Amino acid sequence: MTRCTHMNSETVRDVTPSALGCEECLKTGSWWVHLRLCRECGHVGCCDQSPNRHATAHFRETGHPIMEGYDPPEGWGWCYADGIEVDLPDQTPQRGPIPSFF
Repeated sequence: MTRCTHMNSETVRDVTPSALGCEECLKTGSWWVHLRLCRECGHVGCCDQSPNRHATAHFRETGHPIMEGYDPPEGWGWCYADGIEVDLPDQTPQRGPIPSFF
């Protein structure tokens, strides 16, 4: 069984979400299916079922491995580096209503 080696205080922080939706999609007028929140810096990106896959792009650009399902807070996390679901110690509250496209 694979274990995540990235669950520590440097990669799983209390963060402030960067936007009320996918940060890049909001700038370009695109849409998303689900949102993912980087637990290292607070970047909000769209999931891999969305056309632009901004959460995965954020991981590739920054190396920040742990994200949280975020719309609404879903109570689970994902480690991109290890490719496995992780248990998060808490959920990040939403800053306000998030626009829905589906």
